[in-house]
Amino acid sequence: MPSELIINTTFSETRIAFVENGILTEYFIERKKDRSIVGNIYKGRVVRILPGMDAAFVDIGLEKSAFLYVADIVVDAMMYEEFEEVGTAIEPSERIEGVLEEGQEIIVQVSREPIGQKGTRVTSRITLPGRLLVLMSATEHVGVSRRIEDEEERKRLASILKNMCPKGFGLIARTACEGKKEDELLADLDFLRRMWESIQEKARKMRAPSLLHQDLRLIFRVIRDLHAHALRKIVIDDPSLYKRVEEFLKEYLPEEECEVELFDGKEGIFESHRVEVEISKLTQKKIWLKSGGYIVLDYTEALNVIDVNTGKYLGKKGLEDTILKTNLEAVKEIAYQIRLRNLGGIIIVDFIDMERKDSRESVFQALLDALKRDRIKTFAYPISELGLVQLTRKRTRENIVTMLTESCPTCEGTGYIKSRYTICYEVLRTLRVLCGKGKVKQFNVHLAPEVARLLVEEEKTSLEYLENSFATKINIIANSAFIIDNFDVKAVQ
Repeated sequence: MPSELIINTTFSETRIAFVENGILTEYFIERKKDRSIVGNIYKGRVVRILPGMDAAFVDIGLEKSAFLYVADIVVDAMMYEEFEEVGTAIEPSERIEGVLEEGQEIIVQVSREPIGQKGTRVTSRITLPGRLLVLMSATEHVGVSRRIEDEEERKRLASILKNMCPKGFGLIARTACEGKKEDELLADLDFLRRMWESIQEKARKMRAPSLLHQDLRLIFRVIRDLHAHALRKIVIDDPSLYKRVEEFLKEYLPEEECEVELFDGKEGIFESHRVEVEISKLTQKKIWLKSGGYIVLDYTEALNVIDVNTGKYLGKKGLEDTILKTNLEAVKEIAYQIRLRNLGGIIIVDFIDMERKDSRESVFQALLDALKRDRIKTFAYPISELGLVQLTRKRTRENIVTMLTESCPTCEGTGYIKSRYTICYEVLRTLRVLCGKGKVKQFNVHLAPEVARLLVEEEKTSLEYLENSFATKINIIANSAFIIDNFDVKAVQ
């Protein structure tokens, strides 16, 4: 399936659209002020042990200390004199005590950027991705990408990896390994071994906290990770970046047939390739299906929820058939949106309730098939009796919606503001309390025009009651600068 990358650079922002068969399937943003640090390797210092959480805070030179779970700790042998072989490691116990101590130096890699209120997460299980292989320190696991489906090819690659894997290391064959010869894999391994040795050498010489290895910029990481997905063309609108990408391809992917094109059109590159319109839809919560049904997406810090509805779709047969068709159509859109919006963590999908077991099984299998197109690992658990499916998808960075938006200053991220009727009655209650004190005989009430109109027209008798009962003058002042749920009552002396 041919695909292409469309790269737009303006000022301090780089945007990348991954397009498959003319359809936008993944979208990336990198801004100069918050460039990704995932994949970076640091020599850090343990600054605090948290026994109650079996974790530690590690200073890696950032504004806030990184978080390290005990399960993510492999103490490298270079920290201990009794071990000399590079790659040898000591697996920790289940408790943090006795594994690390405050002040200890440790090599860690950023596995997740700060997301919401969660800080940077690190691991000492270092992985170095190459063009064909992924080298893992302190483990002897050998694996093959799940995207390589041919069983004979998987066995061939697994056998090669077992024979060439250095002692104390692990290897994973990436999707790009399919069909590659052993000498090509050995060349990639040699490159990764030299990179690892360079990191170890820096770690011996540098004091913590310090950066030992910086992963590629987003553009080159995307090219590296997506070149195995039939990437045949890269279109760029910046001449200097165009040259750097050409050089990167010659050095890093010399045998790949990937054309690099410099865009010089008069309109914007994303407009020209018809992806700007699709990007503008990324913040929409409701997505209509062709049948007339729709899905609704909502997000919290720890949970993503997707709801399926029949909407305008009435079907042609019975209710069960209508529901089944809507759910099956929704499955494709759900898998697409999860990948496009880069949703991660826990995802709950609320399908329309299906009575028949075979209908539920059909929908679940369709979901599994659709998720296979996603290059990020996703686990799905069978549909519950309530029609819910729980998904877990690896999360390393903010989802696209979070990156494109910020909390509304009016509703503070809730998605709601108080209604004009609610504010209207709050104003009346406030006036009732102030008038009852009897100290002031005139008030100016500043509020949004909609609420002012409601008070003057529908609640006129309430205002008259307050004025007559307490011998008070109340002036309602409409102010267009006020939002609906904001008002100000001022005493006039």
